[in-house]
Amino acid sequence: MATLKLSAVTKRYPNGFEAVTDMDLDVAEGEFMVLVGPSGCGKTTALRMVAGLEDITEGTIELDGRVVNDLSPRERDVAMVFQNYALYPHMTVAENIGFSLSLQRMPKAERRQKVAEAAQILGLSEHLDRKPAQLSGGQRQRVAMGRAIVRNPAVFLMDEPLSNLDAKLRVHTRAEVSRIQRRVGVATVYVTHDQVEAMTMGDRIAVMRNGRIQQCATPQVVYGLPNNLFVAAFIGSPAMNLYQAELSADGTTVALGNQTLDVPTVLRPESVAGSHRGRPVVVGIRPEELADAARAGDDGVGMRRLEGTVDLIEELGSETLVHFHIDAARLSATDALLADADEDPDLGAGEIGAETATAGVARVAPDSRIAAGQRVRFAVDTEKIHLFDPETGDSLRQAA
Repeated sequence: MATLKLSAVTKRYPNGFEAVTDMDLDVAEGEFMVLVGPSGCGKTTALRMVAGLEDITEGTIELDGRVVNDLSPRERDVAMVFQNYALYPHMTVAENIGFSLSLQRMPKAERRQKVAEAAQILGLSEHLDRKPAQLSGGQRQRVAMGRAIVRNPAVFLMDEPLSNLDAKLRVHTRAEVSRIQRRVGVATVYVTHDQVEAMTMGDRIAVMRNGRIQQCATPQVVYGLPNNLFVAAFIGSPAMNLYQAELSADGTTVALGNQTLDVPTVLRPESVAGSHRGRPVVVGIRPEELADAARAGDDGVGMRRLEGTVDLIEELGSETLVHFHIDAARLSATDALLADADEDPDLGAGEIGAETATAGVARVAPDSRIAAGQRVRFAVDTEKIHLFDPETGDSLRQAA
């Protein structure tokens, strides 16, 4: 087992395009690190640089304290699991798992033992004599993992290994992958564009955008304390509701159209909100922080009302999603994700495609009697709302 460290790693192609820029990342022994972000953000390129499949332009990559920049993929002692299983169709499960050991000319008895141990971990002991065509998609993925496990690598690298599975199997298999990784205890870097996958699997997640890490922390920290508008909009399903608003002159309330909400206590000190008083801000409210006021208790602390018109109801059994609109200009998640201050520093988050009366989302109890077309009041836990600088996109909570 080993640790992985990337220091100021940059990948620049001959045409000048930078796929990864100044990337710093530390992965501890046995840690499950997830790189997540939209297509083209550089996460797979970063993984391939660790594997030695891509040369780095600048920076260093260390495995267990040893710089491996100039080492070949074989010399780096990493094992990679790809999106496609890359199994040999004419070989059995046992032969596929033990193929790399055969190349190493390991004695047959020792090879059979290692394959049997890996199969037991993966729950494949009863399928060792089968061919890949006789397996389900989830079983094939486990065979691909088994091929990596038997090598006893220093680091596991996984490039969207579940993307070919259907939704139900994907949920089941991601739990299996997490269980297997924790049992094996090898440092793992896992790439995905699925933020739900990232949140449920990672010990920590690194959210990437345009080749840069925007935030790296535990899933709960990234969800509850996003660094900026991009992270806030990308992490969470349904996405955070983002509204253009204006902070009051005394910094204690924020106006969303003709309605006002209290500013969280942590954001009221002069050191945090002083420079933004009386100025535009972006307000972020998670759907679960909006409750049906007709059923919500109000202890008078940090709970205020927000009134809107219901457009659509989605009943999901365990919860109900209420799509509504208010008279405040809302930023869609797409707007926040596409805003690129690096490419256009004059483009502020508050200037990108804001539209009046676009739908927000509330996650309410399934027994709520809200119906489409109604005028509804939502109870808002104002201590949990977020404020962002519309020019930089930075969270004011992070400065608190």
